[in-house]
Amino acid sequence: MIFAILIDPVLSKFVILSMIILVVGFLLRVIKQPSIVTYLIVGVLVGPYGFRLITDELLITNLGSLGLVLLLFFVGMEIHLPNLITNWRVSVLGTLIQIGVSIIIVWFLSATFNWKINQVVMLGFVISLSSTAVIVKLLQERNELMTKVGQNVLGVLIAQDILIVPMLIIMSYMGGDKPHITEMLKQLIGGVLIIGIIIYILKKKEIKLPFMKYIEKDHEVQVFVAFTLCFGFSILTAFFGLSSALGAFIAGIILSSTKSIQWVHDSLHAFKIMFVALFFVSIGMLIDLQFLKENAFTIGLLVLIVFIVNNSINVLTMRIFCKDWKTSFYTAALLSQIGEFSFILGSSGYYSGIIKIGYVTVKG
Repeated sequence: MIFAILIDPVLSKFVILSMIILVVGFLLRVIKQPSIVTYLIVGVLVGPYGFRLITDELLITNLGSLGLVLLLFFVGMEIHLPNLITNWRVSVLGTLIQIGVSIIIVWFLSATFNWKINQVVMLGFVISLSSTAVIVKLLQERNELMTKVGQNVLGVLIAQDILIVPMLIIMSYMGGDKPHITEMLKQLIGGVLIIGIIIYILKKKEIKLPFMKYIEKDHEVQVFVAFTLCFGFSILTAFFGLSSALGAFIAGIILSSTKSIQWVHDSLHAFKIMFVALFFVSIGMLIDLQFLKENAFTIGLLVLIVFIVNNSINVLTMRIFCKDWKTSFYTAALLSQIGEFSFILGSSGYYSGIIKIGYVTVKG
């Protein structure tokens, strides 16, 4: 029995993966690279386009998705809700300006590439979103999450995660598929519940969980309570058609308001490190080096265009709300890339018929 466990293929793959992360991580730490780069490179090495050490992409992807949920859960515990609400102009207005200007810029390009209006809107949505997972991880590693820049960036990211729902609805209409009224009602109810929870926390200022004294004395119970809160709220928001990561973020805010969260850090911190690593490894496993080589010029040009466009929009947007150019440029640089939800929008656009496989240009 013990021998069977030792040669278990899943267990052996995780051991190999951990060893590769250690070796690559050590080498990259020497040149002061963030851990995200380590995980992405490891994903390329072990994935189907590398040495094929791990071919079960679904397993790694599913476990990695838990990492994003845990990451937002811990972020929720670390933020100060009143400060986040105070910066609502940066979060809400800044995000809306960013989306609007992105659509306008794509619209100017549409004449050259013969894009239809639904394609213009979809591409504007895609380039306006930033990666919550990447940015939050970088801010945490640099201890900047609680700084002014960190709070501004976090507010924008949360606003983007919330706005992904109306974006998907708009794209469904533009693709000819009208969303079911039940789905829209569920999303509306979910949004109202989240607002209600936030208002309740702001009014109460401190929340007392039932059986808190018992929970703080039993480490095993702490693990299960923390898991239940984190993933329970994720399932709840997913049920209402909202982001599961947003649910984990709300659960973190609730725990933060209890003023007693050290036991949560002690219980789940190791899980967070492992699953967040798996999330970025799963992204690295999707990178096809041969495709990058064959399309290096096109990909490089697109990345450069997105970087310049997003930086320009975000610099000007943040300059409206920030007093100095330095903060605006740094905030814009953090938000300059496109995020994981951009891929969801792209997939939605493909399945709804807005774009065709392999190209975006469609003549009428």
